[in-house]
Amino acid sequence: MQPILLHLLPATLYAGLGAWFWRTCVLAAPSAQKRQCMSGHERLVLLLALLAHGAALHAALFPGTEMRFGFGVALSLMVWLAICFYWVETLYTRLDGLHAAVLPAGVLACLLPLVFPGEHVLTNATSPAFRAHFIIAMLAYSLFTLAALHAMLMAIAERQLHSARFSRMLSGLPPLLTMESLLFRLIGIAFVLLTLTLLSGIVFSESLFGKAFRLDHKTVFAIISWLLFGTLLFGRHAWGWRGKQALRWTLAGFVALMLAYVGSRFVIEVVLHRPA
Repeated sequence: MQPILLHLLPATLYAGLGAWFWRTCVLAAPSAQKRQCMSGHERLVLLLALLAHGAALHAALFPGTEMRFGFGVALSLMVWLAICFYWVETLYTRLDGLHAAVLPAGVLACLLPLVFPGEHVLTNATSPAFRAHFIIAMLAYSLFTLAALHAMLMAIAERQLHSARFSRMLSGLPPLLTMESLLFRLIGIAFVLLTLTLLSGIVFSESLFGKAFRLDHKTVFAIISWLLFGTLLFGRHAWGWRGKQALRWTLAGFVALMLAYVGSRFVIEVVLHRPA
């Protein structure tokens, strides 16, 4: 299958399922029967979209014997993992109203590698230690991505709730307390993974990357993000931080984390037009 078709197939599945949720969950008449989360058939279609998206990412990451990783693939991989976690979460938590908001991100994520394929070849990609480090880092990034999207949706919902103008799409959301509990569960797991990423990168830098550890801009932004999320979790435990305060810390930590790698790759590939 041609590379462009590998990316268009999951994008089409995401778009079709997103349009279906928009029509049945958002545009349905108020008198219509209330949707009950995600049906078995809809969950199966989303799983097929995830499998197709994963196959497209594998082809983009491993076009031959080497491993290539650019700005578009980085964002696509993070969103893919985030939607995978979201799919699993729907098995245990009712997330009515979130489906129509999550799937457009999947469409964009599938198309990004076509626009920004990237030519950066990762060194030591065959090393098991490097691959473990890479997987843990991507899991942390994806969970923080999902947490940031979750926080932005919570901020919109809270603002509309206070102004007494709740849109039809947001009316299907879980209660804010449920969403807040899910947000901190995501951040807690991602914080542990980010801690492992930083520790392995600092302590085993030479075996992972073939060079001694140095404090570059990526490490600085990653540490800043770790401090922000660590402070948020401590504030939640010690002083019960929640609401707008928690949302601000979440988004600040996410921005710092994006600057750690994705931002630098964006500048190199898109602004400077350099392959590495």
